[in-house]
Amino acid sequence: MNRESSICPRVEDLVLRPERETDVPFLQELYASTRADELAQVDWPEEQKSDFLLQQFQAQREHYLKAYSDDEFSIIEFNGKPVGRLYLGRWPSEVRVIDIALLPSFRGMGLGGGLMGNILSEARDAGKPVRIHVEKFNPALHLYERLGFQVLEDKGVYLLMEWSADAVS
Repeated sequence: MNRESSICPRVEDLVLRPERETDVPFLQELYASTRADELAQVDWPEEQKSDFLLQQFQAQREHYLKAYSDDEFSIIEFNGKPVGRLYLGRWPSEVRVIDIALLPSFRGMGLGGGLMGNILSEARDAGKPVRIHVEKFNPALHLYERLGFQVLEDKGVYLLMEWSADAVS
């Protein structure tokens, strides 16, 4: 059950809206939540962890805004509150999931799978594959494998994965 709501949300309850500059504090919180398990293993003072997370968030954000300036940066909302982000590129030869993340209290409910299912349906209709980079130790890797993503390339820390309607039909 979601801590922010008395009901369990469904993917149909989620709304995507364009990201705004005023979302940056939420995005910092979301980013930190995606690194929490990793940083729990590090014996640093909390201030050092916070400084590290801020620096890493800013570097990632700067990279995304520069490298993917023409792509779609969305905030995922539930009941009018931000609960995640979805960065999506609709390129001529593929649909690229640049980034997808949900707050911890919204993980493990099938919402990420539902959002990915919507993306896969769109890609199937467009006759395009879906590609995503995922860290090898990201728990969502299992979701992508269940959805039919295959490893295209091992890039060290990351895997480049692809879903194709032809491969799962």
